[in-house]
Amino acid sequence: MWVKHGFSSLSNAELIAILIGSGNRTESAVELSRRMLSDFKNDLDLVGKASVDVLTKYNGMGEAKTINVLAALELGKRRQLLGKMKPNKINCSQDVFTIMAIDLDQLDHEEFWVVFLDRANNVINKARISMGGVSGTVIDVRIILKLAIEKLASSLILVHNHPSGNLSPSDADLTITKKMIEAAKLVDIKVLDHLIIAGSKFTSFADEGLIP
Repeated sequence: MWVKHGFSSLSNAELIAILIGSGNRTESAVELSRRMLSDFKNDLDLVGKASVDVLTKYNGMGEAKTINVLAALELGKRRQLLGKMKPNKINCSQDVFTIMAIDLDQLDHEEFWVVFLDRANNVINKARISMGGVSGTVIDVRIILKLAIEKLASSLILVHNHPSGNLSPSDADLTITKKMIEAAKLVDIKVLDHLIIAGSKFTSFADEGLIP
């Protein structure tokens, strides 16, 4: 029946069942997939972030089956992100997220990036400024300003991720944003926003009224 109606007619469990092919002695492939999804709150994003070791603990999920599932979920994520037309011009925080999500949404460590814009808010370039651990990364304002001047940027947007999934700005996030705004003013460059990306969600400082 699904051949006639297409893959869109299948549930997530049925799609995963096709990938794994078989279940175990007590469960069909669909039943195993349904149980596994339930353990991950029926969130495919959480399944995609699981390690091979975690998924192979399910009876019937060998390494090959697990790799098939994780590879399929990664392809789906890339198709979704790359299938969207990446904006050349920033009109809102969602545009920034669309540009940066593929770089940051599934990292297990923090990275700090900057998007550089011209006077019409067209994207000139984006650059990774630093990499850190699970809970933080070091940012040098001088490096950001040097890059902005070299690229003749009129404005910039700060972006970093929170691997913990917490979308709330930390005190350090607020401090570096304020410091960056004040420093950029000296060379007539405006900080338009600061995004925190956590998985498929984000917080915009501008949207929250945290950018003066």
